[in-house]
Amino acid sequence: MSEFHDNYPQYEVMSNHGEEEGKKTRSVLWKVFWVMLAITVFELVIGFLAPGNGWSGTWWLKTLFISLTIVKAAAIVLWFMHLGHEAKFFKYMILVPYVIFMFYTIFIVLTEGTYSGTVDHHTKIDPIFKEQQDALKHGHQGGGEAAHEAAAVEHH
Repeated sequence: MSEFHDNYPQYEVMSNHGEEEGKKTRSVLWKVFWVMLAITVFELVIGFLAPGNGWSGTWWLKTLFISLTIVKAAAIVLWFMHLGHEAKFFKYMILVPYVIFMFYTIFIVLTEGTYSGTVDHHTKIDPIFKEQQDALKHGHQGGGEAAHEAAAVEHH
């Protein structure tokens, strides 16, 4: 591997570091950039391919996107926010609530994100939603006419 050199000495001057440490720091930042770019391009390619291949809304696609987002968030926290250099206790104090929240978010997206209002004998459907869907089926705009009429009677 050839030596990394970008002719940018300001880091060393401003931070009172030697040129070697500056090169090492910039090399790490470029590696992070390329990893983040690769993940983002991969997400975009999968996102463009998903509708044509029938992948949209599948649990594995949701899990893939959430996982890649967590990887990118971890990279930002570890490299750009310098959490990777902290003591273990401090890392856990920051990361454990975040991880718990992410698992909760994944659970919500995978369980509640599939609700479509379709009739299922095991699923209870919101009556207002059902009324709106019935109105759309019969060609009425908006739905909820009974509620609008009741509000108009009360107002007069």
